[in-house]
Amino acid sequence: MTIPSPHGIIETLALVDTIMRTRYSFVLLLLGLLAVGTEAVTLRVTNPEGQPINPAMVTRTPLVVPEVDTSDNGYPPHGVSNQAAVATTAFTDAGGSVTIDDTATASSIRIRAQGYVDAHIQVPLDQQDIAVVLQPMTPAQKVASYPSNVWLSQLHFGGDAELKKTFQLNCAFCHQQASPFMRNERTVDQWVSVMERMNSYGARLPEPDHKPIAELLQRELRELREHPGQVPEPRPWDAQLAQVEYTEWPLGDGFSQMHDFLLHPNGYVYVGDNLFDRIYEVDPETGAYTVYKVPHHEGARVGGILGNRFTVFPKMDNYMGVHSFAYSKKDGAIFITPSMQQALLEFDPVTKAFTIHDMPRGYYPHTIRTDDQDRVWFTLALSNQVAMFDRGTRAFTVYDLPARSIREWLILKALPLLFWLDPETRPQPSPDRDGTGLPMPYGIDVAPDGRVWVARLYANDLAVIDPKTDTVSMVDFPYEGPRRLRADADGNLWIVAFQDSLLVKYNPNSATYTDYPLPVVNEIPYALNVDRERGMVWVNGNQSDTLLSFEIESRQWQVYPMPRQRFFTRDVEISEADGAVYTSNSHFPTWQSEGGTPTLLRITPRRD
Repeated sequence: MTIPSPHGIIETLALVDTIMRTRYSFVLLLLGLLAVGTEAVTLRVTNPEGQPINPAMVTRTPLVVPEVDTSDNGYPPHGVSNQAAVATTAFTDAGGSVTIDDTATASSIRIRAQGYVDAHIQVPLDQQDIAVVLQPMTPAQKVASYPSNVWLSQLHFGGDAELKKTFQLNCAFCHQQASPFMRNERTVDQWVSVMERMNSYGARLPEPDHKPIAELLQRELRELREHPGQVPEPRPWDAQLAQVEYTEWPLGDGFSQMHDFLLHPNGYVYVGDNLFDRIYEVDPETGAYTVYKVPHHEGARVGGILGNRFTVFPKMDNYMGVHSFAYSKKDGAIFITPSMQQALLEFDPVTKAFTIHDMPRGYYPHTIRTDDQDRVWFTLALSNQVAMFDRGTRAFTVYDLPARSIREWLILKALPLLFWLDPETRPQPSPDRDGTGLPMPYGIDVAPDGRVWVARLYANDLAVIDPKTDTVSMVDFPYEGPRRLRADADGNLWIVAFQDSLLVKYNPNSATYTDYPLPVVNEIPYALNVDRERGMVWVNGNQSDTLLSFEIESRQWQVYPMPRQRFFTRDVEISEADGAVYTSNSHFPTWQSEGGTPTLLRITPRRD
């Protein structure tokens, strides 16, 4: 059997989508003119026995999709505004009911509940109360609907826990593992080919582990497909979900990757498409958005100084590699790390002008924060450094972090020579399980006392920089995979332990750690953010299709299911005004996500 390429799949899906949208748009526009729409509809969702289903997820999507100008290589041109097809989600209450407002607009409503087959209805409707009966899934349908994390929990890698952690560290930071796409039957050679391609993209799975992992994946996934009863049920949805509502803004297309984003004090959300060097300025009040194309120096090549790692990917347009965002507390200027260049990007949200600040040294600008002195801090993931840009002097200061060995020191010192070579022919690194040569300073945050904290992903340690003295100190991290971190109002650090499925608190005053197991099994948490005002920690549940909240005082978790399957999130932003939480679907490749389009998501208290 010939497996179609991702490009072929996307083209086919796009054609079908265009045909269906055209047909539905015509029919539903007529319905909108002829039907007598009501202002609100109450749905009551039950099982076949008449028992209310609580919670059921009720997602409303417009059927008449706004026309988008995609004249720039399939994307909106620079400075052109468009309207997103905004989707909303609410959950039924204890009685199985939910009210949907403004039902005069032609929409499709999907009703979803754990263990039941999705139901779909369309509005406008001429009735105010609708009964929806969900049919139970068959056992096969039920287990197939489970999120990736519960399937992954039953992959034991022959009892080799460290091998599984190596796999998770290197193979679960872009997309979900054990999803329907990943658990298909493959030969050992096909699995090895996948791993080699992922390493070319930027993973660092050691070559000696490729074949053993390929053999284990083939055998253990086949065992689960043939005996799905071994897969545990996911955590039941919480009844408190009736108190919240979701809003989604689709952005880009099936090739985009909406990596990080920024909630700005001006009310807009700025979302970066890492693969196409575009910034989406989204107005969450109206759903309108404007795209700004990131400039690059003349003569720059696709892939930047890293070279085009995605030569087999159907479409690519990233010279800079838009990555992480922060804003100046002084004037609102936005700073962006371009991971594929030696530079820092500045964007003026008023004039919409970009400035490229070229950097004298350092490789792979990564996560970024600003401090109260209007300095910009960011990690340099490949060169084991932290950079600071002083806006007053427009000068960079680069802090070298210690190497873990003489060999690692030599590798790091050789990076300028390596990057001087042609990226198309330069030798590829040969990674080991310790990540020798790549300690990878990753997450960064500025604590209330002004000190800057950094997590090194492969080194399993933390760095702290005191800007007053320019000193750098190191702290061991007794867990595996510190990825991103944030400081709370008391100066405690909150860190995700990627491979250990833990939320970890570090108290710098007592130099003590406290760990909190996540409320979902075999989650691989990518990042977090701290709501300092409300004492909440929000954690990305990228394998379980969830967002997780942890109340610091009560130590209580709450789990929010995502409105789409294969919803991979890697950042969280929090509104200081009302505590609304934002995240984005950054699954790569995007076409594997339900709906095939990246979305920006907001969770807010439900308005009565």
